[in-house]
Amino acid sequence: MARELRSAQTPQDIANLPPTALWTELCHKCSCRKPHTCSLLQMAAGQGLTLLAATPALLIQGKLTARERILLLLDPDSFDEYDMFVEHRCTDFGMDSSKNKDFTVFGGSLSGAHAQKICKIMDQAAMVGAPVIGLNDSGGARIQEGVESLAGYADIFLRNVLCSGVIPQISLIMGPCAGGAVYSPALTDFTFMVKDTSYLFITGPDVVKSVTNEDVTQEQLGGAKTHTTVSGVAHRAFENDIDALLNLREFFNYLPLSNRDPAPVCECHDPSDRLVPELDTIVPSESTKAYDMLDIIHSIVDEREFFEIMPTYARNIVVGFARMNGRTVGIVGNQPKVASGCLDINSSVKGARFVRFCDAFNIPLITFVDVPGFLPGTAQEYGGIIRHGAKLLFAFAEATVPKITVITRKAYGGAYDVMSSKHLRGDVNYAWPTAEVAVMGAKGAVQIIFRGKEANAEEEYVDKFANPFPAAMRGFVDDIIQPSTTRTRICHDLDVLASKSQSSPWKKHANIPL
Repeated sequence: MARELRSAQTPQDIANLPPTALWTELCHKCSCRKPHTCSLLQMAAGQGLTLLAATPALLIQGKLTARERILLLLDPDSFDEYDMFVEHRCTDFGMDSSKNKDFTVFGGSLSGAHAQKICKIMDQAAMVGAPVIGLNDSGGARIQEGVESLAGYADIFLRNVLCSGVIPQISLIMGPCAGGAVYSPALTDFTFMVKDTSYLFITGPDVVKSVTNEDVTQEQLGGAKTHTTVSGVAHRAFENDIDALLNLREFFNYLPLSNRDPAPVCECHDPSDRLVPELDTIVPSESTKAYDMLDIIHSIVDEREFFEIMPTYARNIVVGFARMNGRTVGIVGNQPKVASGCLDINSSVKGARFVRFCDAFNIPLITFVDVPGFLPGTAQEYGGIIRHGAKLLFAFAEATVPKITVITRKAYGGAYDVMSSKHLRGDVNYAWPTAEVAVMGAKGAVQIIFRGKEANAEEEYVDKFANPFPAAMRGFVDDIIQPSTTRTRICHDLDVLASKSQSSPWKKHANIPL
């Protein structure tokens, strides 16, 4: 849907357009203006989205109504609406003349009755073991209702916390989401946004201007780009409402219904014993030369399909969902193309959050390691890299799901330990022939050991430590494998580990270094 309409068209003109012509005007993906061949137009028509002409105000913003979003997200005829007749109870300030359904009334602000409906469905979802998806488009608490609206938010927050780790919770931000409304998405497992039309912020630009004298737009303060590249609040952003909802359908298929269900398994047409010859030469012979970890991931997983989480934030680590022989797996990998794959504050937090989600919902973890260490510097030290780096270590160590690790090249220092090493209860740990498992790189190690006195010291160190054999001899690596066989080995190991059962000492809860 386009963000702009021809200036000659008024809302009334838009409302009078037939659906096909309407979508031709609105679809910014269809630059050719061919409604009969545009996949987005056909997609909308196939979902019966003919109500658009009735909501010209939303069309100008390029947004769907609440019911249109539900039609597009869910399977046909699968939505059973609860509490259709519940209405707000406020009569002050002329409130008795309007009833809230979505953003088209009172900006979607939350009333006590609104919160009651949300809490009711969340309680039932937790009881039966069903995921919760929130399509957020709200201006925040309803001022006219005062403390009752605030109490409603607190009731929702409590459900978010109690459901955490019990059922998957997903938030899709499809409009402004301000004030108290932002905390519910922050408490859910995944937060997605729509570009140009969705915003997340505690206080809007006007309040920021009055308090700090900063001039900032809504997009700069809390737009999709800000939260997917700078703050890390959102996990991914999509082009428009339709793109977001269809991607959410795809994403949902990777998840179990609750923590009582195993990782989903679907029919697979990609042979589990498929060899990947290109992996034998994908790692450069020069240890300082970068390569793309995504190439390895795409080559190994089923049908090259990988749903990356937070692809534009902390890009020195890659996390996301894929399938191996039809089984959902979580992928974690260092990215040598960005900061040489070093771990820093943001990548550690990003990885830890993902690992803990997979562990909570029985999704096996596959880790690809090429890490030269933690990123040095005062900015990282002052920012608390020790505490934040410990989060990733903590997450891998406490995880009891099947954990398979493949060291593709560097595994240096403490970062080797952190990245799902055998010492952190890794189940199967492999190394490629190009792997280097050592305390540090050869150049730095030689300067410390020999202090420049040995002419051939670096070559000696490389021969002794810059290879996978010392770790393999001590059992820290289970096998040194040919890269082309990686998919075969992982698929076999996942079958073996499918019945894994591992427990930890009893505790009320752990005290992760937050």
